[in-house]
Amino acid sequence: MNKKHPLGLSFLFFTEMWERFGYYLMIGIFQLYLTTSVEKGGLGMERKDAADIYGTFIAFVFLTPFLGGLLADRILGYSKSIFIGGILMGLGYLGLAIPGTKFFAFSLFLIVLGNGFFKPNISTLLGNLYNDEKYKHLKDSGYNIFYSGINIGAASCTFIAAFMRNKYGWSYAFATAGIGMFVGLIVYFIGLKHYKHADVLKPAQKEDMPLSKIFATVFLPAIVVGLSAWFIPGNIFGSDSTDAFIFATIPIIVFYVGLYVKASLADKKPIAALLTIMLVSVMFWAVFKQNGTALTTWAQFYTDRETPTLVKSTAETLYQVEKVTNKFDSVEAYTDKFSLIKENGIVKKVWDKPVYFKNLQPALTPAENTEISLFNTELFQSINPLWVIILTPVVVAFFVFLKKKKAEPSTASKIAFGLLISSLSTLVMVGAVYYCDNGNMKASPLWLIGCYGVVTIGELFLSPMGLSLVSKLSPKRLTALMMGGWFLSTSIGNKLSGILATMWDGYENKANFFLVNFALLGISAIIMFMLLKWLNKILKENLE
Repeated sequence: MNKKHPLGLSFLFFTEMWERFGYYLMIGIFQLYLTTSVEKGGLGMERKDAADIYGTFIAFVFLTPFLGGLLADRILGYSKSIFIGGILMGLGYLGLAIPGTKFFAFSLFLIVLGNGFFKPNISTLLGNLYNDEKYKHLKDSGYNIFYSGINIGAASCTFIAAFMRNKYGWSYAFATAGIGMFVGLIVYFIGLKHYKHADVLKPAQKEDMPLSKIFATVFLPAIVVGLSAWFIPGNIFGSDSTDAFIFATIPIIVFYVGLYVKASLADKKPIAALLTIMLVSVMFWAVFKQNGTALTTWAQFYTDRETPTLVKSTAETLYQVEKVTNKFDSVEAYTDKFSLIKENGIVKKVWDKPVYFKNLQPALTPAENTEISLFNTELFQSINPLWVIILTPVVVAFFVFLKKKKAEPSTASKIAFGLLISSLSTLVMVGAVYYCDNGNMKASPLWLIGCYGVVTIGELFLSPMGLSLVSKLSPKRLTALMMGGWFLSTSIGNKLSGILATMWDGYENKANFFLVNFALLGISAIIMFMLLKWLNKILKENLE
């Protein structure tokens, strides 16, 4: 780690790496687990229902940082919050390791609540390390290094997930995620002395809403309204979970607007700038987080996953492949479900021809009853974090070069370009759809690699810059709370990603699905560029 940075960065880097190892291992196999048949150890859900649950889960995962940030700022402090969050998440992953649905919902609840305590506070603690004049100019760079730690964990975990579920089963894969979380907490404890000085409570000011009033006017209404929306007859936004989430966020959004309305004159502009950036960032997360739904579906059913001969033996030895036999046993071909047939009065369960062969080019289709080896679908989710690891030093060097030339864009400008670049990644998938005749042929993995490569550049322009900007612009007593607001925008985007993913099967031409994503990101980028002059003025007034 760079010696110019505070010593605490190294420990926070590895803590976050292990925490993200556990989270992305779990989330990488989540949709696959939900849609895999019960006979094969999964929950046997339809893809639309799985996408809805996936989107709701990742939405609530990033909604609870509002609570965690608030309690850390006012009562608990950052270290206690990080330990509480890590323990809850670890227990949640271990709960998912219990087969069936008995502890399924409760385990997801533990992960959601745990992330709320962990996520905003480790990011805020990192920012506090750079408040010292000695390190202040390195804050953007520090967040980029920290962000690469996230992606080392995310890149490595899917290989472990593939090994564990191929050799031992789903339960062992989820248990591994829990172990990773607890390793991260051990690392954090070892390095405690290096950031203890940055763990300082920020007492409420006279203009701040008391904690009791926040619970009475924000959390209680959010719970009541959310539960009411869940249980009312029919669905307004497509599903009970979507209704509950959208209505539950309304009191929280009103609270953040209230922060601006009641803020002092000095705080109004920074808060307004942050809320604006959070708003336009929603669409980035709505598209980016489809890596676990729509892009996983593309990898699973539309991508050629057959193991190349060159790496076949190694991949099989490492248990990173799944075996599929080209066998046709029933009338209902090309499904991943089974049929019940009666022979001599005895009912037998017969598996249909694996869906993988449905759109495989004839030249690549093996002879009947031939077994082939396929890369596990979740391995494709390592592409994005691997790109982050590769491209982070390139992007950082690019900004250093521009800085030497006195041409480095502002943090807000980087976010605007991040939205624009990310929108181009959806056009890569439009090209994939047309090249592969709307999915009637298997696509080369290079299409997904290219898509992830482009969106990763956009991500590096936007995500770490957003974290850095929240740390820079937030009124000091509200830093963790505003970090919770950043994750609130992520949460809303995550839920929108799930809503968009449920529409996948409704698009006969899959190119239109990706063009809708292009439009959403493109409009957000245009809005951001239109606001740059105003945003840069606020940055200049408050950071110089």
